[in-house]
Amino acid sequence: MDLQSFLRFPLEDLPFIVLALIIAFTVHEFAHAYSAYKFGDDTAYNAGRVTLNPRVHLDVLGTLLILIAGFGWAKPVPVNPSKFSSPRVMSIIVTLVGPLSNLIIGTLGIIIYVALIASGVLDSASVGVSAAVDRFFDYFIWYNFLLFIFNLIPLPPLDGYRIIADLLPLRLRYKMDQNVQWGMFIFLLIVFIPPLRSVTLDPILGLGADLMNNTFAWVYQIFF
Repeated sequence: MDLQSFLRFPLEDLPFIVLALIIAFTVHEFAHAYSAYKFGDDTAYNAGRVTLNPRVHLDVLGTLLILIAGFGWAKPVPVNPSKFSSPRVMSIIVTLVGPLSNLIIGTLGIIIYVALIASGVLDSASVGVSAAVDRFFDYFIWYNFLLFIFNLIPLPPLDGYRIIADLLPLRLRYKMDQNVQWGMFIFLLIVFIPPLRSVTLDPILGLGADLMNNTFAWVYQIFF
């Protein structure tokens, strides 16, 4: 049995996928850490997380699972809301900037890619270079839009759950936190059971594809 049988993606695409994921995960976690630090919480700063060094953000198992199962995670950023002057509002912002950072760099990826096409730079490149650029931007753009939508799903341990929890009254939040293990169990069932995934997770991720395609169309109108 060869390595390809264990992977969700073509073996020859791994360098592009890994590079795209490293950037996407690093920017996402840095956004959490940096915004928390700016709001007065030095927990992530003291843990060395206010950096764009990928080594402090990547989780080996979480990254490997993306290559094998198509989903995964980075190391969560430690945040202490009690250090914020407005704990609830600032907690929501700190949580939200992670997914938003992926939307922003995904959109920048589209702008750069379309600009390269419009400028004709890729026309003068070799077939190999042109194909490599195409593959990298395909994965980079898709993963960032995917992470934006995926992380907004209101199930633990995703950012969407934390945002919903911070919006609710404390009484309801305590009840949610007491049952968080069931939310994680539901999340795993949705991911690993194809019939459940096809009617829950896949349609949600389809929104990411729609958003990406609409953004592509908007950027194309600007350059062409």
